[in-house]
Amino acid sequence: MNLLRATTGLALALSLYAGVSSVALAADLTIGVRSGPASIDPDFTATGTHAEAMKHIFDTLIKSGNDLQLEPGLAESWQALDDTTWEFKLRKGVKFHDGSDFTAEDVKFSIERIPHVTGANPTTVYVRRVKDIEIVDPYTVRVKTDGPAPTLPNDFIRLFIVSHVAAKDFSDTPEHATEGFNSGKAAIGTGPYKFVSWTPKEELVLERFDDYWGGKEPWDKVIRKELPNDAARVAQLKAGQVDIVARIPASDIATLENDSSLRIIKTDSVYEFLVYFDFREQAPQITANDGSPLAKNPFLDPRVREAFDLAIDRDTITEVAMEGMGKAQSQIITPNIFGYNPAIQLAQPDVEKAKQLLADAGYPDGFKVVFNFTNDRLPSDKEVGTTIAQMLAAINVTVEANAQPGAVYFPANTRGDYSFGMSGWGTLTGEANYALAALLHTNDPETKLGGFNVHHYSNPEMDKLIEGAAAEMDTPKREMLLQDANALVAKERPILPIASTVSAWGMKKELTITPRSDEDTLAMNIRPAN
Repeated sequence: MNLLRATTGLALALSLYAGVSSVALAADLTIGVRSGPASIDPDFTATGTHAEAMKHIFDTLIKSGNDLQLEPGLAESWQALDDTTWEFKLRKGVKFHDGSDFTAEDVKFSIERIPHVTGANPTTVYVRRVKDIEIVDPYTVRVKTDGPAPTLPNDFIRLFIVSHVAAKDFSDTPEHATEGFNSGKAAIGTGPYKFVSWTPKEELVLERFDDYWGGKEPWDKVIRKELPNDAARVAQLKAGQVDIVARIPASDIATLENDSSLRIIKTDSVYEFLVYFDFREQAPQITANDGSPLAKNPFLDPRVREAFDLAIDRDTITEVAMEGMGKAQSQIITPNIFGYNPAIQLAQPDVEKAKQLLADAGYPDGFKVVFNFTNDRLPSDKEVGTTIAQMLAAINVTVEANAQPGAVYFPANTRGDYSFGMSGWGTLTGEANYALAALLHTNDPETKLGGFNVHHYSNPEMDKLIEGAAAEMDTPKREMLLQDANALVAKERPILPIASTVSAWGMKKELTITPRSDEDTLAMNIRPAN
C-alpha cells in the first residue's frame, strides 16, 4: 500500500510538473504597457499610468479595489471622529524594502512632502483638504481637515507612503526628488516589488519583496515594457517577447481570440470620452462659414449645445468607431461610481430637432469650428473624434477634425487655445465629486476646485451642489447632492459624455488576470492560469 501510494504520488507530481507553464517556471513576468511612469517619485504627477507603476513599489494608506471600492491598505481601519478629524489605525509589522519598520512618522512625512515635490498634473489634489497631521502613537494618525471632508478616504487611495528616512534628503524640489528616487536611493517602499532600474520611455524593472505584508508574489522579476504603438504591442505578444499586454485595440480582438496560444480578458472601464465646450465670450477656432468672425460664441447658447448633443449617435460610435469595445454613457461618471444618477436617460439622436435648435439660435446654416481631440489617450480616441465630426456635418456644422497626441493636446487645451474638444477622463476615486469638482466647479485657486475646468464654465448652482457634497458627512444626503449635480450637467450640457471604454488584455494562455475597472495592469493581479 505504501509503495502504491508513493508511486501514485510521484506520477501525480510529474503530471502536475508537466502541466506547469514555462511562464510559471521562469517566475519572471514581462508586461507590455502603453505608457509608464514619469519618475520613480510617486508624488511627481497624478497621471494614472504613473500611479499604476508606482503601486508595485509603494503602498497607499487605503487601497482601491478592482471595482474601485475602498479597501484597507497600510491603514487597517479609519473613522471620522468629528466633521474635521479622521483617525487612521495603521497596520503593524510592515517592513520597508530596506528592512526598516513602517510607522506613523512615514505617513505624516509622506503627506507633508507632496506640495514640495509634485510637478505637472500635481498630486496636491489628493491632500488639498489636509490642514494638520497628528501622530497619536506609532500606529495611529489623526488628520485634521480644513472643513468637513467626507471623501478624504477616497483621496487617500493615491496617498503613496515613502520612507521618511530614505526620502528625507530628497523632498525639497521636484528635480532633487526625482534624482533621488530615480537613482534608487529614495525608492524604498513597502510594496510587493522592489525597484531595480528604470529606463524612461523603455522599461521599469522590479524584483519581488519577499517580506511583503500582503504575502509573497509568484513573480521573481517583473519587467514593464513601454510599447506606445498598439501594433507593436500586439506583435510582441504574438512573438512571445512579452507575456501580457494592456489595451488591446478593438481591431485585433477577434484575431487574438482565435489564437489558441493566447487568452483575451475584457472588462468595463471607468474611462469615458467627454466633449467640452468653451464658455468664453470670444472663443478661438470658431467662425462663420465664410471664415469671418462671429458676433458671439455660439456655445454660450444652450440650444447650440443641445443641438450638438442630439447630433451624436452614441450607439453607432460604440458599435462602429469603437468596434464594440465601448458603452454609451449619459453622465460624466459610469454607473459603478458613487453619485451616479439612475434617472438620467441616454440622449437619443434627432438630427431634425438639432437643425431646428440651431436655426432657433440664429445659425440656420451652421458655422465652422475646429474639433480637437487626442489620438493616443484612450483606445479608438481618433476614430471616435473623427466620427463625431462627421455626425455634426449632418446638422450643417463644418468641423475640422484635429487629432493629436496628448502631449500636444493637453498643454494647448490648458492654455485656452481650443474652444471645442474631446479627451478621456476616468473617475478613479470611486466618488462623483472628484469629477464634478475638477471639471465643473468654477475654477478657483482659493478653494482649489475646478482645477481641470479650463473652459470657463461657471454656474453658482453647480458650485453650491459640489461644495455641499464635499462637506456633507451624511452619506445618503451626499449621494443626493451628487445626483442633483449630475442632473444639472445633463440639463445644461457644459460637457457631453459620449461613451466609456471596454478594456482588453491579451496574454499567453498560461496566464490570467483579474481585470480592474480603472484599467491598471498590475503584476499583483496576474497569476499562472493553473
